[in-house]
Amino acid sequence: MNIHKLARLTPFGREVVVQRVAAGVPVSTVAREAGVSRQTVYKWCRRAEAEAPNALHDRASTPHHSPQRLVRYRRRQIEKRRRQRWSSRRIAQYYSLPISTVVTEIRRLGLNRLSSLEPPRPVVRYERERPGELVHLDIKKLGKIGRVGHRIHGNRRTRVHGIGWEYTHTAIDDHSRLAYAEVLVDETAETTAGFLRRAVAWYAAHGIAVERLLTDNGSAYRSTHFATVALELGISQRFTQAYRPQTNGKAERFIRTLLTEWAYATAYGRSARRTSALPIYLTYYNFHRRHSALNDQPPASRLPVAL
Repeated sequence: MNIHKLARLTPFGREVVVQRVAAGVPVSTVAREAGVSRQTVYKWCRRAEAEAPNALHDRASTPHHSPQRLVRYRRRQIEKRRRQRWSSRRIAQYYSLPISTVVTEIRRLGLNRLSSLEPPRPVVRYERERPGELVHLDIKKLGKIGRVGHRIHGNRRTRVHGIGWEYTHTAIDDHSRLAYAEVLVDETAETTAGFLRRAVAWYAAHGIAVERLLTDNGSAYRSTHFATVALELGISQRFTQAYRPQTNGKAERFIRTLLTEWAYATAYGRSARRTSALPIYLTYYNFHRRHSALNDQPPASRLPVAL
Protein backbone atom coordinates (compact mmCIF):
# COMPACT_ATOMS: atom_id res chain seq x y z
CA MET A 1 0.00 0.00 0.00
CA ASN A 2 1.34 3.44 -0.95
CA ILE A 3 1.08 6.05 1.81
CA HIS A 4 0.83 9.69 0.75
CA LYS A 5 4.01 11.54 1.70
CA LEU A 6 1.96 14.17 3.57
CA ALA A 7 -0.27 11.70 5.39
CA ARG A 8 -0.41 12.36 9.13
CA LEU A 9 -0.96 8.73 10.09
CA THR A 10 0.28 5.45 8.67
CA PRO A 11 -1.52 2.17 9.52
CA PHE A 12 0.97 1.74 12.37
CA GLY A 13 0.26 5.26 13.62
CA ARG A 14 -3.49 4.63 13.46
CA GLU A 15 -3.05 1.49 15.52
CA VAL A 16 -1.12 3.50 18.13
CA VAL A 17 -3.92 6.09 18.24
CA VAL A 18 -6.55 3.39 18.77
CA GLN A 19 -4.49 1.74 21.51
CA ARG A 20 -3.99 5.01 23.37
CA VAL A 21 -7.71 5.78 23.29
CA ALA A 22 -8.48 2.27 24.51
CA ALA A 23 -6.01 2.83 27.35
CA GLY A 24 -8.07 5.78 28.57
CA VAL A 25 -6.12 8.70 27.17
CA PRO A 26 -8.49 11.58 26.30
CA VAL A 27 -9.33 11.83 22.61
CA SER A 28 -8.33 15.49 22.49
CA THR A 29 -4.89 14.64 23.86
CA VAL A 30 -4.37 11.81 21.39
CA ALA A 31 -5.50 14.02 18.50
CA ARG A 32 -3.14 16.81 19.51
CA GLU A 33 -0.17 14.44 19.82
CA ALA A 34 -0.89 12.84 16.43
CA GLY A 35 -1.49 16.18 14.70
CA VAL A 36 -5.00 15.27 13.55
CA SER A 37 -8.55 16.27 14.46
CA ARG A 38 -10.70 14.53 17.05
CA GLN A 39 -13.06 13.45 14.27
CA THR A 40 -10.16 11.57 12.65
CA VAL A 41 -9.38 9.80 15.93
CA TYR A 42 -13.04 8.79 16.33
CA LYS A 43 -13.11 7.55 12.73
CA TRP A 44 -10.19 5.16 13.20
CA CYS A 45 -11.57 3.97 16.54
CA ARG A 46 -14.90 3.12 14.88
CA ARG A 47 -13.18 1.22 12.10
CA ALA A 48 -11.02 -0.68 14.58
CA GLU A 49 -14.12 -1.70 16.54
CA ALA A 50 -15.54 -3.25 13.36
CA GLU A 51 -12.66 -5.77 13.49
CA ALA A 52 -12.62 -6.04 9.71
CA PRO A 53 -9.46 -7.19 7.90
CA ASN A 54 -7.19 -4.22 7.22
CA ALA A 55 -9.58 -1.95 9.09
CA LEU A 56 -6.84 0.62 9.67
CA HIS A 57 -5.76 0.74 6.02
CA ASP A 58 -7.03 3.26 3.49
CA ARG A 59 -10.17 2.24 1.64
CA ALA A 60 -10.20 2.00 -2.14
CA SER A 61 -11.59 5.06 -3.89
CA THR A 62 -12.93 3.04 -6.84
CA PRO A 63 -16.71 3.47 -7.16
CA HIS A 64 -18.86 0.38 -6.65
CA HIS A 65 -20.99 1.15 -9.70
CA SER A 66 -20.17 3.11 -12.89
CA PRO A 67 -23.23 3.22 -15.17
CA GLN A 68 -21.45 5.33 -17.81
CA ARG A 69 -18.46 3.04 -18.04
CA LEU A 70 -17.53 1.77 -21.49
CA VAL A 71 -18.73 -1.74 -22.21
CA ARG A 72 -16.15 -4.37 -23.02
CA TYR A 73 -16.84 -4.68 -26.73
CA ARG A 74 -16.52 -0.91 -27.18
CA ARG A 75 -13.13 -1.00 -25.47
CA ARG A 76 -11.99 -3.66 -27.91
CA GLN A 77 -13.21 -1.55 -30.84
CA ILE A 78 -11.31 1.50 -29.62
CA GLU A 79 -8.14 -0.54 -29.18
CA LYS A 80 -8.52 -2.08 -32.64
CA ARG A 81 -8.94 1.31 -34.35
CA ARG A 82 -6.10 2.85 -32.37
CA ARG A 83 -3.75 0.07 -33.41
CA GLN A 84 -4.75 0.92 -36.97
CA ARG A 85 -3.34 4.39 -36.16
CA TRP A 86 -6.67 6.16 -36.02
CA SER A 87 -6.58 9.46 -34.14
CA SER A 88 -8.63 9.99 -30.98
CA ARG A 89 -10.90 12.46 -32.76
CA ARG A 90 -11.58 10.08 -35.63
CA ILE A 91 -12.43 7.22 -33.25
CA ALA A 92 -14.75 9.47 -31.23
CA GLN A 93 -16.59 10.63 -34.36
CA TYR A 94 -16.86 7.12 -35.77
CA TYR A 95 -18.44 5.64 -32.62
CA SER A 96 -20.29 8.81 -31.51
CA LEU A 97 -18.36 8.98 -28.24
CA PRO A 98 -17.01 11.98 -26.30
CA ILE A 99 -13.43 12.58 -27.30
CA SER A 100 -12.45 12.79 -23.62
CA THR A 101 -13.72 9.23 -23.13
CA VAL A 102 -11.70 7.97 -26.08
CA VAL A 103 -8.55 9.77 -24.92
CA THR A 104 -8.92 8.33 -21.43
CA GLU A 105 -9.35 4.81 -22.76
CA ILE A 106 -6.37 5.14 -25.10
CA ARG A 107 -4.21 6.31 -22.21
CA ARG A 108 -5.41 3.42 -20.10
CA LEU A 109 -4.35 1.06 -22.89
CA GLY A 110 -0.95 2.76 -23.06
CA LEU A 111 -1.44 3.63 -26.72
CA ASN A 112 -1.50 7.43 -26.45
CA ARG A 113 1.91 7.82 -28.11
CA LEU A 114 2.62 6.81 -31.68
CA SER A 115 5.81 5.11 -30.53
CA SER A 116 3.72 2.70 -28.46
CA LEU A 117 2.08 1.50 -31.68
CA GLU A 118 5.40 0.35 -33.10
CA PRO A 119 6.17 -3.37 -32.79
CA PRO A 120 8.29 -4.04 -29.70
CA ARG A 121 11.99 -4.41 -30.18
CA PRO A 122 13.16 -8.00 -29.95
CA VAL A 123 14.85 -8.81 -26.65
CA VAL A 124 18.48 -9.60 -27.37
CA ARG A 125 19.98 -11.70 -24.62
CA TYR A 126 23.67 -12.39 -24.68
CA GLU A 127 26.38 -13.89 -22.52
CA ARG A 128 30.10 -13.70 -23.12
CA GLU A 129 31.93 -16.96 -23.62
CA ARG A 130 34.59 -16.55 -20.93
CA PRO A 131 35.07 -14.66 -17.65
CA GLY A 132 36.60 -11.21 -17.98
CA GLU A 133 35.64 -10.73 -21.61
CA LEU A 134 33.16 -8.04 -20.54
CA VAL A 135 32.61 -6.43 -17.13
CA HIS A 136 29.65 -4.13 -16.46
CA LEU A 137 30.13 -1.05 -14.26
CA ASP A 138 27.49 1.14 -12.65
CA ILE A 139 26.92 3.44 -9.65
CA LYS A 140 23.97 3.62 -7.24
CA LYS A 141 23.41 6.72 -5.11
CA LEU A 142 22.18 5.94 -1.58
CA GLY A 143 21.20 8.33 1.19
CA LYS A 144 23.26 8.18 4.36
CA ILE A 145 21.58 6.74 7.44
CA GLY A 146 21.26 8.92 10.52
CA ARG A 147 18.67 6.72 12.18
CA VAL A 148 16.11 4.09 11.22
CA GLY A 149 14.03 5.56 8.39
CA HIS A 150 10.49 5.43 7.04
CA ARG A 151 11.13 2.22 5.08
CA ILE A 152 11.17 0.44 8.44
CA HIS A 153 8.72 2.29 10.71
CA GLY A 154 6.53 3.90 8.00
CA ASN A 155 6.57 7.44 9.46
CA ARG A 156 7.81 9.86 6.80
CA ARG A 157 7.63 12.82 9.20
CA THR A 158 10.88 11.76 10.89
CA ARG A 159 13.11 12.20 7.86
CA VAL A 160 16.70 13.32 8.35
CA HIS A 161 17.46 16.18 5.95
CA GLY A 162 20.88 17.26 4.75
CA ILE A 163 22.76 14.21 5.99
CA GLY A 164 24.31 13.54 2.57
CA TRP A 165 24.82 10.67 0.17
CA GLU A 166 26.97 7.61 -0.41
CA TYR A 167 27.77 6.01 -3.75
CA THR A 168 27.84 2.26 -4.29
CA HIS A 169 30.19 1.48 -7.17
CA THR A 170 29.52 -1.94 -8.68
CA ALA A 171 31.18 -4.28 -11.16
CA ILE A 172 29.79 -7.57 -12.44
CA ASP A 173 31.33 -10.04 -14.88
CA ASP A 174 29.10 -10.81 -17.85
CA HIS A 175 29.92 -14.53 -18.08
CA SER A 176 30.22 -15.65 -14.46
CA ARG A 177 28.14 -12.90 -12.75
CA LEU A 178 30.96 -12.58 -10.21
CA ALA A 179 30.37 -9.19 -8.57
CA TYR A 180 32.48 -6.62 -6.74
CA ALA A 181 31.24 -3.45 -5.04
CA GLU A 182 32.42 -0.64 -2.76
CA VAL A 183 30.67 2.20 -0.94
CA LEU A 184 32.56 5.43 -1.72
CA VAL A 185 32.12 9.11 -0.90
CA ASP A 186 31.42 10.41 -4.41
CA GLU A 187 31.25 9.51 -8.10
CA THR A 188 33.99 11.73 -9.49
CA ALA A 189 36.37 10.58 -12.20
CA GLU A 190 39.24 10.07 -9.72
CA THR A 191 37.10 7.99 -7.34
CA THR A 192 35.64 5.92 -10.18
CA ALA A 193 39.08 5.29 -11.67
CA GLY A 194 40.37 4.19 -8.27
CA PHE A 195 37.49 1.77 -7.97
CA LEU A 196 38.33 0.39 -11.41
CA ARG A 197 41.93 -0.32 -10.36
CA ARG A 198 40.80 -2.17 -7.23
CA ALA A 199 38.10 -4.08 -9.10
CA VAL A 200 40.57 -5.25 -11.76
CA ALA A 201 42.99 -6.38 -9.04
CA TRP A 202 40.17 -8.21 -7.24
CA TYR A 203 39.13 -10.02 -10.40
CA ALA A 204 42.77 -10.91 -11.10
CA ALA A 205 43.01 -12.48 -7.63
CA HIS A 206 40.10 -14.71 -8.65
CA GLY A 207 41.75 -15.74 -11.93
CA ILE A 208 39.87 -13.32 -14.19
CA ALA A 209 41.64 -10.91 -16.54
CA VAL A 210 39.35 -8.02 -17.42
CA GLU A 211 39.45 -7.28 -21.15
CA ARG A 212 36.55 -4.90 -21.78
CA LEU A 213 34.23 -2.58 -19.84
CA LEU A 214 30.63 -1.60 -20.47
CA THR A 215 29.47 1.58 -18.74
CA ASP A 216 26.74 4.16 -19.08
CA ASN A 217 27.38 7.69 -20.32
CA GLY A 218 27.95 9.27 -16.91
CA SER A 219 30.50 12.07 -16.67
CA ALA A 220 32.89 9.96 -14.59
CA TYR A 221 32.96 7.17 -17.15
CA ARG A 222 33.25 9.63 -20.02
CA SER A 223 36.15 11.50 -18.38
CA THR A 224 39.66 11.56 -19.78
CA HIS A 225 41.09 10.39 -16.46
CA PHE A 226 38.97 7.24 -16.40
CA ALA A 227 39.80 6.49 -20.04
CA THR A 228 43.52 6.92 -19.29
CA VAL A 229 43.39 4.49 -16.35
CA ALA A 230 41.51 1.93 -18.44
CA LEU A 231 44.11 2.28 -21.18
CA GLU A 232 46.93 1.78 -18.65
CA LEU A 233 45.25 -1.43 -17.50
CA GLY A 234 44.93 -2.64 -21.09
CA ILE A 235 41.13 -2.53 -21.01
CA SER A 236 38.90 -1.27 -23.80
CA GLN A 237 35.72 0.61 -22.95
CA ARG A 238 32.26 0.60 -24.50
CA PHE A 239 29.28 2.79 -23.67
CA THR A 240 25.58 1.95 -23.51
CA GLN A 241 23.11 3.40 -25.95
CA ALA A 242 21.72 6.73 -24.72
CA TYR A 243 18.41 6.42 -22.84
CA ARG A 244 18.63 2.62 -23.03
CA PRO A 245 19.61 1.33 -19.56
CA GLN A 246 18.64 -2.15 -20.75
CA THR A 247 22.00 -2.23 -22.56
CA ASN A 248 23.67 -2.45 -19.16
CA GLY A 249 20.97 -4.76 -17.83
CA LYS A 250 23.20 -7.09 -15.82
CA ALA A 251 24.57 -4.21 -13.75
CA GLU A 252 21.09 -2.73 -13.30
CA ARG A 253 19.72 -6.08 -12.14
CA PHE A 254 22.63 -6.58 -9.75
CA ILE A 255 21.97 -3.16 -8.20
CA ARG A 256 18.33 -4.07 -7.75
CA THR A 257 19.41 -7.25 -5.96
CA LEU A 258 21.78 -5.23 -3.77
CA LEU A 259 19.00 -2.87 -2.75
CA THR A 260 16.61 -5.69 -1.91
CA GLU A 261 18.97 -8.07 -0.16
CA TRP A 262 21.53 -5.70 1.34
CA ALA A 263 20.73 -1.96 1.47
CA TYR A 264 17.06 -2.27 2.51
CA ALA A 265 17.16 -5.77 3.97
CA THR A 266 17.38 -4.70 7.60
CA ALA A 267 17.31 -1.65 9.89
CA TYR A 268 20.98 -0.69 10.06
CA GLY A 269 20.63 2.45 12.15
CA ARG A 270 23.89 3.94 10.85
CA SER A 271 25.56 4.12 7.45
CA ALA A 272 28.73 2.50 8.80
CA ARG A 273 26.78 -0.64 9.71
CA ARG A 274 25.33 -0.87 6.23
CA THR A 275 28.77 -0.40 4.66
CA SER A 276 30.35 -3.06 6.89
CA ALA A 277 27.63 -5.53 5.85
CA LEU A 278 28.45 -5.20 2.14
CA PRO A 279 31.55 -7.50 2.03
CA ILE A 280 29.62 -10.16 3.93
CA TYR A 281 26.76 -9.99 1.44
CA LEU A 282 29.14 -10.08 -1.55
CA THR A 283 30.71 -13.28 -0.23
CA TYR A 284 27.26 -14.81 0.03
CA TYR A 285 26.27 -13.54 -3.43
CA ASN A 286 29.40 -14.81 -5.17
CA PHE A 287 29.90 -18.15 -3.45
CA HIS A 288 26.56 -19.29 -2.05
CA ARG A 289 23.57 -17.53 -3.64
CA ARG A 290 22.05 -19.55 -6.47
CA HIS A 291 21.61 -17.71 -9.75
CA SER A 292 18.79 -18.67 -12.12
CA ALA A 293 20.83 -17.73 -15.21
CA LEU A 294 23.60 -20.10 -14.07
CA ASN A 295 21.39 -23.18 -13.72
CA ASP A 296 20.87 -22.41 -10.03
CA GLN A 297 24.59 -22.35 -9.33
CA PRO A 298 26.52 -19.52 -7.62
CA PRO A 299 28.78 -17.25 -9.73
CA ALA A 300 31.88 -18.89 -8.24
CA SER A 301 30.98 -22.09 -10.09
CA ARG A 302 32.16 -20.43 -13.32
CA LEU A 303 35.52 -19.25 -12.03
CA PRO A 304 38.48 -20.42 -14.10
CA VAL A 305 40.34 -21.60 -10.98
CA ALA A 306 39.14 -23.32 -7.83
CA LEU A 307 39.27 -21.09 -4.75
